[in-house]
Amino acid sequence: MRIPCSSFAAGPPAADARDGPGRLARDLDAIVAAGPTAALAEVSGPAGAERAAAGVIRIGRPAPALAGGRFRIGSTTKAFVATVVLQLVAELRLRLDDTVAVWLPGVVPGGNRITVRQLLNHTSGLVNYTDGMDLTAAGWLRQRFRSWQPAELVALATAQPPLFEPGGGWAYSNTNYVLLGMVVEAVTGQNHATEIERRIIRPLGLRHTESPGERVTIGGPHAHGYLPVGPEGSEKPVDVTRMNASVAGAAGDMISTTADLNTFFHALLTGRLLPPAQLSAMTTMVPGHNYGLGLESTTLSCGVTLLGHGGGTFGYATGSFHTPDGRLHLSMSVNRYLGDPSPFSERMINRIFRP
Repeated sequence: MRIPCSSFAAGPPAADARDGPGRLARDLDAIVAAGPTAALAEVSGPAGAERAAAGVIRIGRPAPALAGGRFRIGSTTKAFVATVVLQLVAELRLRLDDTVAVWLPGVVPGGNRITVRQLLNHTSGLVNYTDGMDLTAAGWLRQRFRSWQPAELVALATAQPPLFEPGGGWAYSNTNYVLLGMVVEAVTGQNHATEIERRIIRPLGLRHTESPGERVTIGGPHAHGYLPVGPEGSEKPVDVTRMNASVAGAAGDMISTTADLNTFFHALLTGRLLPPAQLSAMTTMVPGHNYGLGLESTTLSCGVTLLGHGGGTFGYATGSFHTPDGRLHLSMSVNRYLGDPSPFSERMINRIFRP
């Protein structure tokens, strides 16, 4: 992804506080004014951390959103799952060139030609299983409490022919990470949530991060997520905070906070979670694409490159951006509802990371 930042390049050098106290809150106010119901962010670096929030916890009630609130992180989950997989590689319990068929025999047609590496960097050619679901507003509301098994999600994808031969292209597919969750369980005997808890959450003290399994609620303080339902121009908000996240599984089921995400990515990029060889592999992007092994790369037009992973699910959008040296971090959650807040989000990103 490329985000323009030319309008900021001529400005004065930013101080450690990146334009002074209160600026982060004003940025979030602008995002919420564009249509979301809430926005949360934390910036952390050598000078400390600043956290802010804008908007409300719930439509129609005056309580303001809390900067430390929890939210569904969607596909940012993939960075956690990829870290566990690469830890297993470092422990010699798994190889990146192992095929899917080695660990999940018979689960994927042609699985003897798809490698773990290709699952991690989305070069497997497998169809995204969500393409086989009715994810219109009405379709989602009918099924948001349904429980899904990983094998059911994979079956939705493998019912369709692959997009290309393994290694012959690139296409983002949640199916890849559902399969990686199954591989983690085949190697360790524990599901992905248990391994993430044991290997990442507990060692780093991420007290507000979890994979909820089939529990439909978000524990602890959180801003509600909404889906606009009805004819354009007269939509009504439907609260979709409660959902069964098994529909995302290892591809996107986790809940976290901005502070916990910054802590995780700081530990990851500074080598606390992976040895140098595995971290190097993780941060090596597929040629022509901004995706490595569970990490995305974002380049600002003024030359700054950031690493992290975004995520989205109904009612919530997550952005997590980090300098490759692990010194400066921004994690944010936007409770999407109406409008397009992306220009204001991009302005904030550019302000924080501009040289």
